[in-house]
Amino acid sequence: MSQRESYVPPTQQPSSQSTAIPIDTPGPSTQYLCGDCNQKVQLKKGDPIRCKECGHRVLYKERTKRMVQFEAR
Repeated sequence: MSQRESYVPPTQQPSSQSTAIPIDTPGPSTQYLCGDCNQKVQLKKGDPIRCKECGHRVLYKERTKRMVQFEAR
């Protein structure tokens, strides 16, 4: 038998202490503006890109509140 044929994949043992991270962890959300009804929409990672009021799929990210300055040449 070759080494490839004698390979046995490791089995996962159930442990009393789980180190897995829950899937539904509340994460940071981002504010967007709907392009059709101008409604503010909060989306999290993995949410469908769609307005919750009208169903429009064009959303604009809100401008940041902190000052951004660029150096011009």
